[in-house]
This record gives sequence, C-alpha cells and structure tokens, in this order.
Amino acid sequence: MNQLVKVHPDNPSARIVKLAVNQLQQGGVIVYPTDSTYALGCNIGNKSALDRIRRIRQLGDRHNFTLVCSDLSSLASYAQVPNSAYRILKAHTPAPYTFILKASPEVPRRLMHPKRKTIGLRVPEHSVAQALLAEHGEPIMSTSLILPGDSGPLSDVDEIRDRVGKLVDLIIDGGACGIEPTTMIDLVEGAPVVLREGKGDISPFV
Repeated sequence: MNQLVKVHPDNPSARIVKLAVNQLQQGGVIVYPTDSTYALGCNIGNKSALDRIRRIRQLGDRHNFTLVCSDLSSLASYAQVPNSAYRILKAHTPAPYTFILKASPEVPRRLMHPKRKTIGLRVPEHSVAQALLAEHGEPIMSTSLILPGDSGPLSDVDEIRDRVGKLVDLIIDGGACGIEPTTMIDLVEGAPVVLREGKGDISPFV
C-alpha cells in the first residue's frame, strides 16, 4: 500500500481529494467512502486498474460494474435514458441506488454486461465521493468493497488496511461507513424492476 489518508466525512481536505484523483488519473485503484459502503474505484478508461479490481473481488465477466457520477446530467451521458426512466432518476438521485440502464457509446465495452450491454450508474449522496467526482471531472468506475467469501462489505478501516492495503494504491478513511450495498433498480425497459434490496427504500418501485 502506498498511503492511508484520513478525511472529514463532511468536509474533506482539498489536498487529499487532489491526491486521490491523481492516483486515479495515474491508473491507481483507491478505496473510498460512499453513502452506502466503502468502494473500490478506478479511472473508467484504465483496463489494468479494472483488471486489478476484478482480481481483488474475483469477479466474472458478467458482473455489472457501476459508474459513480456527480449528477444526473453526467449519468445521462453514459446511458440510454427513456423519459420514464429519467423521471425516476430525477426523483431518486442523489441517493443509495444503483440503476441498470443500456450503456451509451461513451462506456468502454469491457465495463458493460457482455450480453445485455448494460451498465450500473449511480449518484452518491456523500461529500467525499462528490468531492472526488468534482475534482476528477468524470465518473469513477466502482464496485462495493466485498471480498471473496465475505457476506457483506468491509466497513472498518483497520480491517480494510489489513486485508487489501497491499492490493490498492490509496485508502481514504472517511470514518465509519455502512454495510448495506445500494438498492439496485433495473430501468432498461423504463418501468423499474428491483434486482437487489439494499440501503435505498424500495417502496417507490414496487
């Protein structure tokens, strides 16, 4: 591991945010807090960083990766968004939801589901994640920090450091984080289909 840095969860240091974004831009893999769980993140255009995350999580080629976006306009650049889906997205972002949509040509094929050509997208309600996105200027390719054999995400920074510290380039300690992943909603056909119940309330979608 290169570094572990601590930030205030509501007012992260600009210096540390720049440090983390520099790691992303140089092809690094980071651990950072979100409004659901700690996540692994990398630059969306860097294949080697994505392959490192696949190895850390032991993910197959059918895993739906998530592009974490700063806002709805950014999200819409990476997905095909029918009008019915747009209304849902507008009402439920930012929040701990991941929405599955048809990927746009802006998304590298290696990030899509190989058959459905879909991508997960979300807008987090977390100051650290939003600061990283603002500085980075584009989405961060992310997946929850759930290690092989574990039933849920890692939430304790000391455990994160012990278990993945040698496998990533930077860990951002934003304090205690949740252990519920996002609620996953499929919007490919416009009407919402709940694929996974998590931190986000499912009642608007059922």
